[in-house]
Amino acid sequence: MSIEALFKPKSVAVIGASGKPGKIGYAIMKNLIEYGYEGKIYAVNIKGGEIEISGRKFKVYRSILDVPDEVDMAVIVVPAKFVPQVVEECGKKGVKVLPIISSGFGELGPEGKKVEEQLVETAHKYGMRILGPNIFGVVYTPAKLNATFGPTDVMPGNLALISQSGALGIALMGWTILEKVGLSAVVSIGNKSDIDDADLLEYFKDDENTKAILIYMEGVKDGRKFMKAAKEVSMKKPIIVIKAGRSERGAKAAASHTGSLAGADSIYTAAFKQSGVLRALTIGEAFDWARTLSNLPEPPGENVVIITNGGGIGVMATDAAEEEGLKLYDNLEELKVFANHMPPFGSYKNPVDLTGMADAKAYEGAVRDALAHPEMHAIAVLYCQTAVLDPRDLARIVIDEYEKSGKKKPIVVAIVGGIEAKEAIDILNENGIPAYPEPERAIKSLAALYRWSKWKASKRKE
Repeated sequence: MSIEALFKPKSVAVIGASGKPGKIGYAIMKNLIEYGYEGKIYAVNIKGGEIEISGRKFKVYRSILDVPDEVDMAVIVVPAKFVPQVVEECGKKGVKVLPIISSGFGELGPEGKKVEEQLVETAHKYGMRILGPNIFGVVYTPAKLNATFGPTDVMPGNLALISQSGALGIALMGWTILEKVGLSAVVSIGNKSDIDDADLLEYFKDDENTKAILIYMEGVKDGRKFMKAAKEVSMKKPIIVIKAGRSERGAKAAASHTGSLAGADSIYTAAFKQSGVLRALTIGEAFDWARTLSNLPEPPGENVVIITNGGGIGVMATDAAEEEGLKLYDNLEELKVFANHMPPFGSYKNPVDLTGMADAKAYEGAVRDALAHPEMHAIAVLYCQTAVLDPRDLARIVIDEYEKSGKKKPIVVAIVGGIEAKEAIDILNENGIPAYPEPERAIKSLAALYRWSKWKASKRKE
């Protein structure tokens, strides 16, 4: 049973649709309209009548069975006690996939779990799949689909975000907008009664719009299934996991939150390592890595070059590189090429210090030479804001040179400074070049790309 209709539905019905702002059934209708979904949208509510949302009028059908056309996806937003009947009706209607927003099932204990299992049984009888229950919905940016009650203005990109937590998932959507992280999809999986992480990994493995996958996870129900899927997908695309419930107390909290079994943390760590999953310990770290992994090519070799205008940030980046096991290129004969872009007191030893006098021309030449050199495989461009060069101009230089080079190598940027520095970082991130306000974050993100690439290479040899 394919889950294609979850991301590319030709029509969507919202069961429990409402014309009242503040209601979830209103928010989902509004998001579908305002994000630009081009398929048909149907409002279903037992009350019937007509509603108006975002300037569009909708006839309200009393039941999904009354909708005159085919419906691919039905988003269910009715109280838990009505969900079994609605699922049955969706089955009779021939709906393909059901995101169930309603909560009050497995997370409440054994009784709720039983109802959840019956829902899945009914769905499978009709060839339907269930997402949830206890979720905030699904986004797929290439189809302009935002069937959530989260933010409307998700930035399109190459990263698929899967979240087991609803509130955190919505917050992360908002955070990606602020931080200029582009998403291909956002999927809230809640109680995972049917569609789980492994099913989604399988789908994203072959999705041409997704280059990396980030999962917020509290636990998995079928460890073997997850590992098998993760190992296969990791050979093709990187997977980053934030696994909560590392402590004993945290694991108990996770169990009461989505009814998930957290299990011993050391088992997860070992399983992730084996299947090529990169485990991030914080949200910030996960998204830092996701920037490089969803935007950059794999490095063609191990030689890293750091270009900077400040000795201090150069040293900090060097420390981080050493800690992360990155190899700094040290062939002085070849590094001499950078002498053309610095005053006599500059240093072309790696880190390459263009000095505080470095202007647009110096950075342009240095970045161009590094990208063109066959033995320089990955580049970190660092900049401490000075009066000599506006950081936004540097951002445009890096974008321009990277475009011209054919984007064959990974490049990361760190700009330390004020408001202009933040603007420059945003410009770079909007253009798919990972940029950070601290040198260590840029280096650690590059290291994550190397880790995944090396894991893949080791598996190919086996």
